[in-house]
Amino acid sequence: PEPPEGGWGWVVMLAAMWCNGAVFGIQNSCGVLFVSMLRLFGSSEDKQLTFKTAWVSSLSMGMVFFCSPIVSIFTDLYGCRKVAVVGAAVGLVGLLSSSFVSTIEPLYFTYGILFACGCSFAYQPSLVILGHYFKKRLGLVNGIVTAGSSLFTVSLPFLLRVLIDSVDLYNTLRVLCILMFVLFLAGFTYKPLVPNTKDKEGGKKGKSKFPPAKKICNFSVFKVPSYRIWALGIPAALFGYFVPYVHLMNHVKERFGDSVPEEVLLLCVGITSGVGRLVFGRVADYIPGAKKIYLQVASFFFIGLMSMMIPLCNVFGALVAVCLFMGLFDGCFICIMAPIAFELVGAQDVSQAIGFLLGLMSVPMTVGPPIAGLLRDKLGTYDVAFYLAGVPPLIGGAILCFIPWVHERQKLKERAKPVDGETTEKMLENESTLVSDTTEKPVKELDSGF
Repeated sequence: PEPPEGGWGWVVMLAAMWCNGAVFGIQNSCGVLFVSMLRLFGSSEDKQLTFKTAWVSSLSMGMVFFCSPIVSIFTDLYGCRKVAVVGAAVGLVGLLSSSFVSTIEPLYFTYGILFACGCSFAYQPSLVILGHYFKKRLGLVNGIVTAGSSLFTVSLPFLLRVLIDSVDLYNTLRVLCILMFVLFLAGFTYKPLVPNTKDKEGGKKGKSKFPPAKKICNFSVFKVPSYRIWALGIPAALFGYFVPYVHLMNHVKERFGDSVPEEVLLLCVGITSGVGRLVFGRVADYIPGAKKIYLQVASFFFIGLMSMMIPLCNVFGALVAVCLFMGLFDGCFICIMAPIAFELVGAQDVSQAIGFLLGLMSVPMTVGPPIAGLLRDKLGTYDVAFYLAGVPPLIGGAILCFIPWVHERQKLKERAKPVDGETTEKMLENESTLVSDTTEKPVKELDSGF
């Protein structure tokens, strides 16, 4: 059916906006939680405390993306509403369980895996359901929904700081459970307008049948050369991407002490990230075809450069400027993911193409921050960690530069195929006319003879 372009869709949009805000607001505010975990579970005798603690936040963000290919399959099979509601419930259980641990190790499972998997299952349906209700306004609605994460990223660090200082880390996690409970209720608003794959296969009789494996997992997207390069370049760039989100708060505390409000840095990232999504999303509409990828190249270049500049900032104001630029290009990188995927693989395969890419992104996003924490434990400072964190985005950006050239060659080959087909058809037509001419001549001679 044609999307209604409104109506109940506006309620769905608000629910999806809350989902983006709750999931990524908590994930992006991990720096505040990280400092509190160091203080709560820390010991002067533990030489690898930063490394161990970094795994909690890093594993959590990584699992959100790692589960994406699986979530896309479940969403196709069972629909957005069921997957989102179950995901939010699992996330709520994981976050609540995290508030009862006494050591850092159980958090790897309760917060790093259980809570993050629930967030992943709640998040992806919020993007899919928007296409059921909007088509002409889909760009506007996506902009509003993704702005939810920026809004929460701006406000949540200050709330977390007040809560941690007032009621400790455990009760703060219980307060955050309220966000997940609202997310659980929001999932019920995802009224499906398009039948899921399992319903289609079941037919009119309502029999439950699973579709063929080829329909569940569409690996044909990897046959597209430009997509393969994209799926290689993006993960290569992300080894250092999440490092500032996890370690910047602790770096500021070590360098400047308690005299500066380090939460302001996350505020700066959140504000300019929202601005970047709106501005660069609009700019991308004027850039033709796969050349949109150059915006991501520029994003990775500046993100890598800003990461390398963090250790050079001896004044807090300089760090504020660095975070403003980092947030701006972070928003640029995120907002054009879907438009680039549409350009490379087409609308039919875009859902699982994004799912596979997010799954590949999970590995570097999980590994990067613990390595930075290990360097901090070994060297006693974050300087080398931030310098090295800036290298992968530069390498990944360089890899992405080849995509427009490869994509154009691919399109030329596709255009050549129909031409060859037309030439073959013309040759067959010519042969058929020759045959018809030779058969008609004897018939005419016989007619004239009689």
